[in-house]
Amino acid sequence: MAINEAKIITIASVKGGTGKTTTALNLAGTYSLMNKKTLILDFDLYSGGIALSLNIDLKTDLYKLSYDMSVNDYKNIEDYTLKYNENIDIIPAPKDPRYASKIEIKYINLILKKVKPKYDVVIIDTNHFLDATNLLLFDKSNTIMYVMNNSPLDLKNLKSMLAIHKDMEKENYIVVLNESNTHLNEMFNNYDIKNILKNDIDYIIPRTFYNKNINKYVLKGKIMILEKNIRMLNKNTVKVFNKIASDLLER
Repeated sequence: MAINEAKIITIASVKGGTGKTTTALNLAGTYSLMNKKTLILDFDLYSGGIALSLNIDLKTDLYKLSYDMSVNDYKNIEDYTLKYNENIDIIPAPKDPRYASKIEIKYINLILKKVKPKYDVVIIDTNHFLDATNLLLFDKSNTIMYVMNNSPLDLKNLKSMLAIHKDMEKENYIVVLNESNTHLNEMFNNYDIKNILKNDIDYIIPRTFYNKNINKYVLKGKIMILEKNIRMLNKNTVKVFNKIASDLLER
């Protein structure tokens, strides 16, 4: 059990297809290798893919947790967590997306209060909409990690989002450029990206992390960075994830 309250890291994007969920999983895998007790909360409520990516049977989910809280049937958070390995637990998004809208905002803060004393790190995967749920999660996070690609649409949308953060004087975010799934479509160099965003790129996931057989790992329910052969072939990427993970613990 974690001694201190968990760091809450919310993984976000401004459009689909940036590799947000894969990044969340590999960050969780990195913390697992660091022997940090880690929980993944899947708040991509309508199309969450954490449990599916890990081949975990959906015996419970966020909707059941919030519903039990609403009817005073909640006892222990452990009743709603599913184990991936000795260091990684998950609470998945609703199995049936029709229940996503029934998760009341007021229970999200209660869920976070229940999990924070139990873990070293809580990683929250989200959708790319600026809705009330995400706004609350952003507010409760130690760090918001924006995962972006090298594309005009991503740059324009992220520039607008970062402007909102700056207007609100919120600086608890970092920008991660995921080159591993855009290496065939590079449109801007890093200098151009910084100028367009008016913001630094904090970390870059190297294009060498691209894996044409990624579906094989999804089908087997594997987190890539936990695979020894992947770590051996992608030492630079491992260094990047280790740097991100260590830095976020210090924020």
